[in-house]
Amino acid sequence: MIRQIATGAAALAVLSMPVAAQTLRVMGQPVATGLIQKNVEQPFFENFAVQTGLDGFAADYQPVDVTGIKDTEQLRILKGGLFDIVSLRLSQVSRDEPTILGLDLVGLNPDYATGRETVAAFAPVVDAQLQARFNTKLLGVWPFGPQVLFCEPEITSLADLKGLKVRVYDQNLAEFVSLVGGTPVPIGFPEVQQSLARGVVDCAITGPSSANSAGWPEVSSYTMPIAFQLAMNGYGINLDTWNGLTPDQQDRMQAGFDALTDRIWNYSEELFDDAVNCNTGAEPCETGTLYDLTLVAPTEADKALVGTAVANVSFPAWKEVCDATNPGCSDAWMGTVGTARGM
Repeated sequence: MIRQIATGAAALAVLSMPVAAQTLRVMGQPVATGLIQKNVEQPFFENFAVQTGLDGFAADYQPVDVTGIKDTEQLRILKGGLFDIVSLRLSQVSRDEPTILGLDLVGLNPDYATGRETVAAFAPVVDAQLQARFNTKLLGVWPFGPQVLFCEPEITSLADLKGLKVRVYDQNLAEFVSLVGGTPVPIGFPEVQQSLARGVVDCAITGPSSANSAGWPEVSSYTMPIAFQLAMNGYGINLDTWNGLTPDQQDRMQAGFDALTDRIWNYSEELFDDAVNCNTGAEPCETGTLYDLTLVAPTEADKALVGTAVANVSFPAWKEVCDATNPGCSDAWMGTVGTARGM
């Protein structure tokens, strides 16, 4: 009896022991995307133990564009366990899991405050699907910021996209570009600058800070600061890695990523206005290179078109694709985000 009690106590002690310190393999955002990756994300992982309170843990951090792996493969990489944590490029992996696009349908998030509400409402639905299909837990979601238009040919409104080739990064945005008469062309971010320079595309869509860092204003002449999307990204962790942590370690890690994503939300908003100034030769310009793009103010028709895109274009197009992969997907969206938007 005494031996049984002792054996049971020993087993209990083993179960309550913290998981041994380890180095986690981390895939980050592309270096080409600029300041969020450079000033917030990379320093977090380079000081992982301090940032999370997980003593003895470290992160082997590699930006995706130095790994030789395509960002479209990130969920498959996580599922297979090649990396423990991945800075997910959500639009790029949405072909594998369309549920993700419900976080950032075209026209859904016109500003940061609305974007935060969308994430709070729908991220749990995305998390459940990633856990079920890709052995991945979602640790947080954050935006690069309003995705705006850059063009080499002269434009005065969205109507001028008719007949032009426009770089897009997800299917939902492609549907919208097709609606206005443009030809959507999916191109990875690192290739866009050269594609604009060579005329492979006439226009491209991204955030103003990322465009500045990647030199897009060197090969374009016009920019329209209308928010198509907020370009949501996130952090995912392999479920086997997560389940190998003690409850206390899980709490510490989640708290660390909560703080990281909140910093990125705030930093992204700071960068947006400054980057628009930098791209168009206005002051102050404190975070980027000063260029002289022509600023094209959106017309009232442009604003109305993007504002009604959710009900008329982006949700109907996404609903069909998402429900085919994840039955009940659109109902879950309508019961959370849709209800909050009065749809």
